[in-house]
Order: sequence, then C-alpha cells, then structure tokens
Amino acid sequence: MEGLGINLPTLLAQLINFTILLLILYFAAYKPILKMLDQRSTKIKESMEQAEAIKQQTVNTEKEIKAQLDTARKEGLKLVEQSSLMGEKLKEEAKKEARQEAENLVAKAKIEISRERDETIEQLRKEFINVAVSAAEKVIEQSLDKEKHRHIIEEVLKENPVLKKS
Repeated sequence: MEGLGINLPTLLAQLINFTILLLILYFAAYKPILKMLDQRSTKIKESMEQAEAIKQQTVNTEKEIKAQLDTARKEGLKLVEQSSLMGEKLKEEAKKEARQEAENLVAKAKIEISRERDETIEQLRKEFINVAVSAAEKVIEQSLDKEKHRHIIEEVLKENPVLKKS
C-alpha cells in the first residue's frame, strides 16, 4: 500500500481520530441539536394546537355574538312593535276622550240652550201678560185689577196648548 502512498499506521490513526471525532460530535453536538430540534418541533406543534383551539374558540365566540345580536335585534323589533301598538292605543284613547269631551260640551250646551229658551219663554209670557193687561185697560178704558187679570191670563195661557209651558 505504500506504493499507493498510503501508510497503514497513519490511516489507522486517522480512522481512530475520525471515529473519536464522530463520537465527540455525536454526543457533544448532534444529540443536543436533535434534542433542541425535537423541543422546537414540540413547541411548534403545541403552538399550532393552541392556534387551532383559539381559532375554534373565536368561531364559537363569533357564533355566540351573532346569536346574541339576533336575539337583541328580535327584542328591539318586538319593543318597536309594542311601542307602536301602545302609541296607537294612546291615540285611540285620546280620540275617545276628545269625543267624550265634545259630547259632554254638546250636552251642556243643549241644557244651557234649553234653560235659556225656558227663561226667554217665561219672560215673553210675562211681557205678553203685561201687554194683554195694558191692551185690556185701553179697550175697557178703565183701570183693571192688574193682579186679578194677570192671574186670569196665566190660567188661559196654561190651558192653551200652543202657549203651554214646556
């Protein structure tokens, strides 16, 4: 082998050195690097699982929020509808009250008109009696007993269906 330029004792020494170097590198560098890579791989895997869990939690939270928003919207629409119905009810009650008030005013006005009519008729009756007594005095050309004749005229008016008191 020496013809090839290979020295066996040097080759063996180099092989032993190379093997020792490989063993040193294996225990000193390769195992710690593998351990570090395994740890890093585990951390990445855990991070991915956490990210997936967070993603799932986010989806669930979004669903819950959407459900709550739908519920709130439905409740809002319900409140608007109730408010609208209440407004209509109040409007109807106000109309009814106004109508009742108007009817009361009309009834009071009718009573007042009737009272004023009765007073006017009574005044006309008194005036008519006074005019009739005055006319009778002039016709007879003598003074009559006004109270006696007033009583007679009132009796005639009471008996007359057209001039009767209401």
